[in-house]
Amino acid sequence: MSSPSHVADTPITDRKQLVDYIASGEKPVADWRIGTEHEKFGFRLDDLRPPEFDGERGIEALLKGLVRFGWDPVEENGRTIALSRDGASVTLEPAGQLELSGAALETIHETCVEVGTHLKEVKQVADELQLGFLGMGFQPKWRRDQMPWMPKGRYKIMRSYMPKVGQLGLDMMTRTCTVQVNLDYATEADMAKKFRVSLALQPVATALFADSPFTEGQPNGYQSYRSHIWTDTDADRTGMLDFVFEDGFGYERYVDYLLDVPMYFSYRDGVYHDASGKSFRKFLKGELDVLPGALPTLRDWSDHMTTAFPEVRLKKFLEMRGADSGPWNRICALPAFWVGLLYDDAALDAAWDLVKDFTLAERHALRDGVPKHALKLPFRGATVRELAIEALKISVAGLKRRARLNAKGVDESGFLDTLVEIAEANETSAERKLKLFRGEWNGSVDPVFREFAY
Repeated sequence: MSSPSHVADTPITDRKQLVDYIASGEKPVADWRIGTEHEKFGFRLDDLRPPEFDGERGIEALLKGLVRFGWDPVEENGRTIALSRDGASVTLEPAGQLELSGAALETIHETCVEVGTHLKEVKQVADELQLGFLGMGFQPKWRRDQMPWMPKGRYKIMRSYMPKVGQLGLDMMTRTCTVQVNLDYATEADMAKKFRVSLALQPVATALFADSPFTEGQPNGYQSYRSHIWTDTDADRTGMLDFVFEDGFGYERYVDYLLDVPMYFSYRDGVYHDASGKSFRKFLKGELDVLPGALPTLRDWSDHMTTAFPEVRLKKFLEMRGADSGPWNRICALPAFWVGLLYDDAALDAAWDLVKDFTLAERHALRDGVPKHALKLPFRGATVRELAIEALKISVAGLKRRARLNAKGVDESGFLDTLVEIAEANETSAERKLKLFRGEWNGSVDPVFREFAY
């Protein structure tokens, strides 16, 4: 989850400013970049429990230990709650899940180097603290009430509000981890086409990355329980955004959607003012009762944009939000999958041809069925596996045409090998862990912390 934005406190006097803010994300193709984010669960090596924020083996100690690698600490109320370096940041999720928000990079090769460097740095410090880190979509062992909370102002507000609007919002906050990629667009029309393709194919990514089959030490009946959790978190700010597929969709329509998303807070003078459930439209009129007479700024708007959680999110870029976290090679595979589909014109056209006649009912059936059935979900006389194979073929071809080579002359398509293998085997990481659970793990999830830690 995002920290307070660094956008200027420019007062909003006209709704057009909100539209222009999103439009300002337009970039020429030569300037398109790749921003990859991934989250991971920390655990203590001796008892597998998640570390608290405080203490000699706490998350703050880990963050302070990472400073040796040139990271600059970010503080809130005198506590180190994040780090920044060269356009990247390390931040905390509500229960201390550690997130790398990567810099805007040109190639997947650079992304994978960035991820690998980060994981090596984290492991060096974590080993000293007797901590480990695990990439999965959902905490496999510990109950919600056993997860610690981090001292960040926005989390206090969300923690209070979430139970009012859904049953699983606190699980989303404390027990889920994801990998995401942020990608650019050239024009409003380019944004709309990419938004439609990525929304329609987000369930395919969810299926390929499914890796959250356990809850509190037992199988939960899902392959991506993380994805299921979003269906009962907060209907006002989640979902498939059917309006994106309507004629005329563009920046203004997305602004209308955001204005109808209830607020969480306004961050001013270092303080989070609780505005949970309040209307940003009233804020625009100076009628927000928690800040009487105050008008929002572009920083308020930027912060508010981060509190909508649809399957694909538009800010000044498009953010793909459908994948469970996982091992290093899948962290690299997620940006590769979407860059291959969206950053090559022929691939984008082919991907649109693949999904353009999906009905609203079919899109929702995919979204609702994939968390449980993943690749084996029936679809149009076949299964999601066949849809995934077609999408991967398009992505591989797109990456080959992109022809971004590393020092050895190798293009980016190899980063998709792990997904191709999953699709061809018709077996997700969730299914493989369930086999281990029922076999050599003898009904225990504890070995996952040893065998799948970074």
